[in-house]
Amino acid sequence: MFPERLETDRLNLERISHDSVDVFVLHELYSDGDDTEEMFEYWDSAPHETMKETYDYVDKAERLWDDVEGAKYVIRPKDEEDGAGDIAGTTGLYPDWEKRFANLGIFLDKQFWGRGYSGERADALFSVAFDQLDLELIVAAHIDGNEKSRRAISKYVERYGGQYEGLLRNWLPLSDTVADVHRYTISREEYFEATEC
Repeated sequence: MFPERLETDRLNLERISHDSVDVFVLHELYSDGDDTEEMFEYWDSAPHETMKETYDYVDKAERLWDDVEGAKYVIRPKDEEDGAGDIAGTTGLYPDWEKRFANLGIFLDKQFWGRGYSGERADALFSVAFDQLDLELIVAAHIDGNEKSRRAISKYVERYGGQYEGLLRNWLPLSDTVADVHRYTISREEYFEATEC
């Protein structure tokens, strides 16, 4: 149902599975490090304390894929990019088949922030959602206060003629609170109108 690999001008996206991803390397992204506090400040889970947590994360990615409930990918910069071949982050596309839309997600290592990778991987996932899966809407969201995500999302939503839907209060349960979330959407029609040559 989902493509195993996606390619953009600067990035390779590869399905997260035990066959394709080294759990030890992925654990480095999701565990404690110098930038952990900043990277996880607006994330919906805590850093992985054990290798088992990362192993279980890959297990869950495989189940989502097999059940056609989501596609999780590692993001790797191509050869010409600084950090080529490294895991720069992870991303996902999560369809709600009944409602005919999909949510996007992304988690990037801080050293790869500010390069436009969020928008570039979004382009690839939009193509999957609209060209291959025939969905009608893409939803992107960020926790209130996350200005970096707001700027990144706003850029590609505007590029495709999408819109800001508003603030969803008490929307996302976190470990110690329930966060307010800003929601943006891009419709199938908006996407095709923006990509027509």
